This record gives sequence, structure tokens and C-alpha cells, in this order.
Amino acid sequence: MIAGPRPHGLTIAALRARIAAGDTTHEALVADLLARAERPDAAHVFTALYADAALAAARHADAMVRAGVARPALAGLPVTIKDLYDVAGETTLAGSVVRVGAPPAADDAVAVARLRSAGAAIVGKTNMTEFAFSGVGINPHHGTPANPCDDRMARIPGGSSSGAAVSVALGLAVAGLGSDTGGSIRIPAALCGLVGFKCTQRRVPLDGAFPLSQTLDTVCAMTRSVEDCLLVDGVLSGMPLVVARRSLAGRRLLVPKTLMLDAMEPAVAAAFEHALSRLSAAGALIAEVSLPELGEVAALNAPGGFSAVEAFAVHRETMATRREAMDPRVAARVALGETVSAADYLRMQQRRREWIARVTFGLQGFDALVCPTVPIVAPPIDLLRASDDAFFKANGLLLRNTFAINYLDGCAFSIPCHRPGDLPVGLMLAAPANADAALASVALAAQEVLAAAA
Repeated sequence: MIAGPRPHGLTIAALRARIAAGDTTHEALVADLLARAERPDAAHVFTALYADAALAAARHADAMVRAGVARPALAGLPVTIKDLYDVAGETTLAGSVVRVGAPPAADDAVAVARLRSAGAAIVGKTNMTEFAFSGVGINPHHGTPANPCDDRMARIPGGSSSGAAVSVALGLAVAGLGSDTGGSIRIPAALCGLVGFKCTQRRVPLDGAFPLSQTLDTVCAMTRSVEDCLLVDGVLSGMPLVVARRSLAGRRLLVPKTLMLDAMEPAVAAAFEHALSRLSAAGALIAEVSLPELGEVAALNAPGGFSAVEAFAVHRETMATRREAMDPRVAARVALGETVSAADYLRMQQRRREWIARVTFGLQGFDALVCPTVPIVAPPIDLLRASDDAFFKANGLLLRNTFAINYLDGCAFSIPCHRPGDLPVGLMLAAPANADAALASVALAAQEVLAAAA
């Protein structure tokens, strides 16, 4: 076996180049990361490891290389899956202990099956916020993986796809399959210095994904580059996007003055302003627009909100019989859905449709909305674990910008925009539903400009 370098920091294209050059093999890469998955810095990242299966997929990819035959999109490359996706023969825990003993899944989730068909070496299942119901990433049952961005202080990874983000940030996977209901891909991507792509919801089937909100849940992933996100999205959706590569010259970007720029920490404000200056220097036409509809989201999503109402429908029996076994902060949010009537729920749906139409009209003529993914850098784990007030304040700020795009039924990328050595900050580029390919073209160009300016 050829000794392989750690995949830390490498994109899919870079790893393939090393393998093609004979510097390493798929098996060496997977064996190395499986060993590193047991190290202290990877504590609480995984809820299950699939060492034998991952190594078998890696060896199969190496055999294909030796035979000179075409390989599937992710052949032999390490990928992780969030613990809310079904794996045949296993109970899907969704970050909870109340599901221990529940019947095992009969089949793989559609997303998992498509990753397998693409040849991915699925390394393991990753930790998450219980039932995917928070943007923080703290889990009192299975522990909380520390954000690798700071080796002096344990900071939150962001949630709910916490383990997925840390698995990629540590180089234990080229992609982490997660989900995004209110920001659960983009928040941890921003806080961990990764790229996250929340596609239009209907692109990827939800079958086999444990639900939080059927209205908002989206199957998607985070990686180290926009290109890698697009490759994985093509596998998950079965419909790869056709994306035109062109510069930012003449692209019209809308910076919303309502809501999305409020309460920015200084580090985020500085990184955002620097990013805007670089995009402008590259020819982007940046306009600050009020877009007052963004200020309506909190009221329109009340009472309870889609996530609370639909989560309570899923967990009604558990809330009645085993609430004390749940994360109290998750249970408190689920409980908000208990008293929402059918009439209230239907009215929420109608008001959302009307709002989407108004915001989509307001975005006409622009190539993307641009704002900070989240207005804060990753807070310390201990601070949020110890204080409900600090936890819910941070959770609200983390979800604020990203949730607006889920409410829009839109698509969005988070790409890193911080300077080297600083805590990670994400830049969100967003657009209405089904504008994924056009938005991806902007994201590719923005990524190139920001990387050159780093």
C-alpha cells in the first residue's frame, strides 16, 4: 500500500490528481482517515464508522484505476452521511436517544443509495443536533464536535449538520451529506470555513431522511469548493446542473439593507466589506436595496413556525411519553407547535406563497442576493452549553439570514470570505427557486475572486 497524504484541505480534483500521479491510492487515503477518525480532535464527530465497507469501496476504485476503466463520479472518495439518513438494517437515531430500539431501516435513503451508486466510500454516520432542530450543533446525548478553526478554544461547529462539517474540515471526507431546513448546511459551512450548497428543495428526494419540516427540509452537502458541491449535488439529484463559467463583470448583486446586515460582529462586518470590495473590483455591480419583505419573516412564520408545527406532528407521542429523555432545548422548540391549529397552519402556507411571490419580484434583474451567511463567528461551546439565554440568542442569530432563503424556497451557497488566520466567516449568495445553475455560475466566479484576495 502506498502511504497517502492526509486529504485535509484537498478538493476532489486535487485528490484525483494525486491518485492519477501515483502519489497515493484510494485505499491509502481511506485507511489514513479511518485511523485519524479515532483521534481526540475527531471526538464526537461520528456516531458510526463503516471501515470495512469504506475500504472495500476504495479498493474497488483502485481496481478500476488499474484496469483503466471509467469510474463513477465519487469512486473511492471518502464521504460522510448525517445521522438522519436511513442505512438499510440500522436504526436511524437522528441524534437522539429516544429512537434507540426503533425498527431498523428497510432500505437506504435515496441520497445514500445515490452516493453508493456513484462509488463513494461512505466512512460513517455523523453527529448532529437532536432531530436537526438548532443551528448551534450542541448535542447533550452524543457530545459536541469541536470546530477545528480554533485550537485554543472549543467553539461550536454550527448545526444541525455539526459532525458533517467537522468531518470535512478535518479532512476526514471530501463531502459531508447533511440537510438544510433553516440553514443546517450553510451555518456549519460558514463557521468551519467550508462551502455549503443549499439547492432548491425539490431537486433531491427526501425519502429515507428523518423529517424535521416537510415544508423546508432540503437534502444537500458541504465540501471544500463550489465545484465539489456541484459534483455532489449532481449525484444526489440525478440531474447535474449545466453551469456556465464566466467572470463577475456586469453581474448584478443585491445587498439587502433589511435584516441581513443587522447585529454583525466586527470580524464579520470587516470580512463582508472586504469581500464586497473584491467582488466590485472584479466587475460586479453591487446595489444596496431595502427589500423590506425580509423584515416580515419572523411574523409570517408565527405562530410556532413550520419547523415546530411539523416536528410536533412527528414527535407528538414522544413528547407525551418521553419528553424528559429529549434535549430540553429541542423539546421546548417542538412544543411550540402543539397549539397551532389547522387553520393557523394553512394560513401560514398561504402567507408564505404570497411572500415568495413578492420577494421573487423584488429580486428580478439581479443575479444574486449577497449577505453574510451568519452575522457572528463561532461562539465557545461552554458558553452556549451553560446558558439558555446565550444559546437561544446565538441560535436566533445563526438561523436568521439562512432561514429567510429556506422560507423563500430558494437556493444558496455559503463560501468562505475571511482572511487566512482569522475565524471563518461565510458569504451567502442566494436566489429564488430553480435558479441553481445561474447562481452556481456566480458562486464559481465569486469563489475565484475571493480565493485570489485571501
